[in-house]
Amino acid sequence: MTSESRAAAAPLPSKRCCPRRGPAPAFGLPFTAPSGLPFVVAFVVALVVVPSAHAQESWEEYQVDAVKVEQRPQIDGVLDEALWESAAIVDQFTQQEPDEGAPASERTEVRVLYDGSSLFLGVRAFDSDPRGAVASEMRRDGDRILDEDNFQIILDTFMDLRSAYMFVVTPLGAQLDQQVFDEGGRDRRATANSINRDWDGVWSVATRQESDHWVAEIEIPMVTLRFPEADPQSWGINFMRNISRKNEQVFWAPIPRSFTLTRVSLAGSLKDLGALNRGLDLRVKPFATSGGRRTLDAGVADNSAEGDFGLDVKYGLSAGLNLDLTVNTDFAQAEVDNEQVNLTRFPLFFPEKREFFLENSGQFNVGTPNSLGRIADLFFTRRIGLNDGGRNVPILGGGRVTGKVGGNNIALMDLQTDHAFGRPGENFLVARYSRDVLGRSQIGAIVINKEANSGGHFNRTYAADMNLALTSAFTVDGFIAGTSTPGVSKGELGGHVRAGWLDRSWRVYSEYTALGNNFNPEVGFVPRVGMLRRKLHIEFTPRPGKWGVRVMDPMWNVTHITDRAGLLMTRQFHHMLSTTFDNGSNFNIMHNRYFERIVQPFSAGGVTIDPGQYRFRDWNFSFRSDPSRKFFFRLVYAPQTFYDGTRTDLQATTGLRVTNRLATSVSLRRNDVELPNGAFKADIASLQIDYAFSPMTSLRSLTQYNSLSEQWSTSARLRYSFRPGSDIFLVYDEVRRDTPITLDPFVEEFRDRQLLVKVTYLFSF
Repeated sequence: MTSESRAAAAPLPSKRCCPRRGPAPAFGLPFTAPSGLPFVVAFVVALVVVPSAHAQESWEEYQVDAVKVEQRPQIDGVLDEALWESAAIVDQFTQQEPDEGAPASERTEVRVLYDGSSLFLGVRAFDSDPRGAVASEMRRDGDRILDEDNFQIILDTFMDLRSAYMFVVTPLGAQLDQQVFDEGGRDRRATANSINRDWDGVWSVATRQESDHWVAEIEIPMVTLRFPEADPQSWGINFMRNISRKNEQVFWAPIPRSFTLTRVSLAGSLKDLGALNRGLDLRVKPFATSGGRRTLDAGVADNSAEGDFGLDVKYGLSAGLNLDLTVNTDFAQAEVDNEQVNLTRFPLFFPEKREFFLENSGQFNVGTPNSLGRIADLFFTRRIGLNDGGRNVPILGGGRVTGKVGGNNIALMDLQTDHAFGRPGENFLVARYSRDVLGRSQIGAIVINKEANSGGHFNRTYAADMNLALTSAFTVDGFIAGTSTPGVSKGELGGHVRAGWLDRSWRVYSEYTALGNNFNPEVGFVPRVGMLRRKLHIEFTPRPGKWGVRVMDPMWNVTHITDRAGLLMTRQFHHMLSTTFDNGSNFNIMHNRYFERIVQPFSAGGVTIDPGQYRFRDWNFSFRSDPSRKFFFRLVYAPQTFYDGTRTDLQATTGLRVTNRLATSVSLRRNDVELPNGAFKADIASLQIDYAFSPMTSLRSLTQYNSLSEQWSTSARLRYSFRPGSDIFLVYDEVRRDTPITLDPFVEEFRDRQLLVKVTYLFSF
């Protein structure tokens, strides 16, 4: 059950496999971008006046040869086969943290082989403290994998300096994989879907812990990846190791502190791959579900049996272009949304969690990818197959073509939903094209058409966009768009432009957004229209080198929003000082000053906010302990004035890794609000328990309570991956509301309860 609800360097002498160590490159001086540039002017300046970007060519400096073998290694975590001795060794790693440019404090060895149909990596991660490795997470895609000891690989198979596949493994064999678009977001705090962590690739890992090191043996089938039609070819590649107890991150091809491994424009290269074999490049994945549901409505129980089947097909039209077909699409195994309390007059954002929509999702992204918050996403897949209350609408089927042909990026999707909840079925057609320009940049366009099967309603969105990396630090992105809806003839245009500078010391950007009163992308997420929005942001990252402080992050920004006639509606002054310590903990202080003009009354927690002009402010103090520890916590205290009243926010989150199989976390959040028209307390509580029987078998349960809706919800999901790409899911969901005993989790009133089994099996040809 669901509720609605991430400087071109000074060139160094070329050296294959093992380059000399040295500090990471410096970037330059900060740039303050002007605010309020019209979209068209910014576009012309970016493409005509500003010189082409000088792409970082670290792949020429950091190279490793692809060694082809006829016999494949056995994936058992033991690198004792003679064929591993033929591989070139990558063993020179450089610190990013804590001492940028210094040699890694612990030795890491990486060997790379391939046999045409798979890429193989053998990793030895040495440690001077045999018991020092921090490893407790065993579950695939676990929440804490990136906080613990791990080894990461990134592959830019098209060498487009923007997109990549990323694979992570821990000493316990836990796996995490993700797709990366636009280098994971060219602003390190961007909230857009530039990293698709929910993508599940088909790959295999075996690990082993020895007396002075741990070993990982990895196989990545070629059919899991997309790459050009070329023979031979080279890929962008980089390696990163996290040594958790030292809070140390080391890279093969160095990455400056402002960025992560997703900065694929700074990756090295894997050279001379030839005769790659994807077989028939056909994968067929049937699935079947079975179970039962009990629904209680106004005291009347309805029991029903449920069962269904469907099919997903994936076919490689070319090495770089993929066709996906789906019939009777099912999302029984999708995780539930986290409960949220809305104290604003704008809708809340809940992320996509359904598998079919997650793969290659970044290729459809058009909107504000490098901005904080959700200003405008022109295509948002939760508008397909979910009604306004978050209930599933049947998807009869559809298809998707995504991939790359040369410098052309193609994304096409067509889906048909069935009638449900008193609404007719709808067809959704999305066509997206973009072209790689200026090395790491992209320009493109999108067309989105939503059309009802009956009644004549339609909604269309048209947009052109750009995402330009003009230098290693200076970026410009934006879009211009229009919508079309029956009965609406004006006010349907919108646009956004952002210019930003990001290097190892400074982060400065300016944004301008203009959205018409009737701008209405129904298959998008745009919380606020009818506005002119301007923002200026400045921050830098001093490193005092004492008091145990690793980095400080003072920040200031101002956001100014008017209606289309220029009347001030919202203004926010934001001040923040974040301090990260050498031990991984963080202390943060924020202060905000607001002006809000309310034209129409709205409800917050059941209390009405009257029209008027309001000025208020808030403080926010938070502390987060080292998240890699077995016991970790986060505390938040935020006193504030709020629409002529007061508000106090409290939050406490604790987590405990009991063993390397069992972990649990508890979160409590309260909003205590007093307003002239009334008062309320909004409480959200959650308990999450994870148990990993093995890296391939895991159980997760999540229990949540929302005091405003008086709702308890519980979801438990057992996943058994009996072979790569094939799973058995056992899912139990329950929602309880209007319980006769306050806060009693054991009452007999249930609104909805279901138990489902889903089985998938991957046939690969």
